[in-house]
Amino acid sequence: MHVKTSLFVGLALAGSSVGSLLPGSQYIFSNPSPEATSGFRIPTVHESAIQARRILRLENIATLSTVFPSDSSTNQDAVTLEQRPSGLGGVPIGLMDYYADCEPDSGNPTILALDIATSFKNVAAGSNITLSLRWHPQDGNWHSAASLPRFSLVGHLEDIDDDDVSKVALSACFVKNHPDAVAWLPGNRIHSSRWVRLVVEDIYWIGGFGDRAYIGWIPLEAYQNVTRQEIDDCRLPGEKATRVWSDWL
Repeated sequence: MHVKTSLFVGLALAGSSVGSLLPGSQYIFSNPSPEATSGFRIPTVHESAIQARRILRLENIATLSTVFPSDSSTNQDAVTLEQRPSGLGGVPIGLMDYYADCEPDSGNPTILALDIATSFKNVAAGSNITLSLRWHPQDGNWHSAASLPRFSLVGHLEDIDDDDVSKVALSACFVKNHPDAVAWLPGNRIHSSRWVRLVVEDIYWIGGFGDRAYIGWIPLEAYQNVTRQEIDDCRLPGEKATRVWSDWL
């Protein structure tokens, strides 16, 4: 009986501790009124845009979401090779993919598109596309995933021409983020591939719990106008500190 009582007390204490970190249920997916936040300040839209650009820089894996074409416009070779079920027209699908922030002044992520991949087949058939990212803390401590920033970039894919590929050393940038991708760079003997950028048109942001973070749309201009210095100065929850030479002087 003593063991059971101790266990229940321990669970109760743990629950109250965790509960103190969580917001009221009405603020999980929405922002509170100004009166409810008089004791602190929720990050502004501009500050949230800076965080989004910092995440874009530090992460390199995200989820591409597209929609399957109607059965009438589906490539029959794809149906045969994939054993694709019928009736998927209009059904969304989200798949992990590599990206890199190789054109940092634009905020448009660079993607290595494999023509055989479902996401790019769907886009070729007319699907729209989004790239969804989330921040993964680096400090090894426990963080509520629901409290951490995540966002979706809505836009369209655009082929990157050879001049731009050379200008920003695109291959080197991408392989630095994804060393294994060297095997399927454009011109490889395994798969047909090409460089594309996701041209960002809209940004939907969830900074965390709504009582302490901004939740909503970020205007494109605010996202694009973030400077490199602002990205450098931003620190995300659980981000490891980095030293630069000036720290030692």
